[in-house]
Amino acid sequence: QVQLVESGGGLVQAGGSLRLSCAASGRTFSSYAMGWFRQAPGKEREFVAAINWSGGSSIYADSVKGRLTMSRDNAKNTVYLQMNSLKPEDTAVYYCAARKYYSSNIDQARYDYWGQGTQVTVSS
Repeated sequence: QVQLVESGGGLVQAGGSLRLSCAASGRTFSSYAMGWFRQAPGKEREFVAAINWSGGSSIYADSVKGRLTMSRDNAKNTVYLQMNSLKPEDTAVYYCAARKYYSSNIDQARYDYWGQGTQVTVSS
């Protein structure tokens, strides 16, 4: 069992930056691929970014490429999402997810554990 706790969300002006963190419990964190997803009001949850077990490979949604960067520190059991040049359309609840495989995936149905989410609001 893995428990995930997100932090770092908040209110920021357009063009600003935030860094989200997701702390994981458990001794097998380094064998899990991780993902970030988001859900805006009135919309379905969507893929944002994912990273493989080692951090050597990451994938991004087209809407965030070049602005958001996902990374991980296996020694700290933590993944991060650095968010730069934020836009109002980035406003959403951001969820961290863990997948019991080494490789990452964009399909949220492929993830086994989820955090409770953290709110990101970008004002125009």
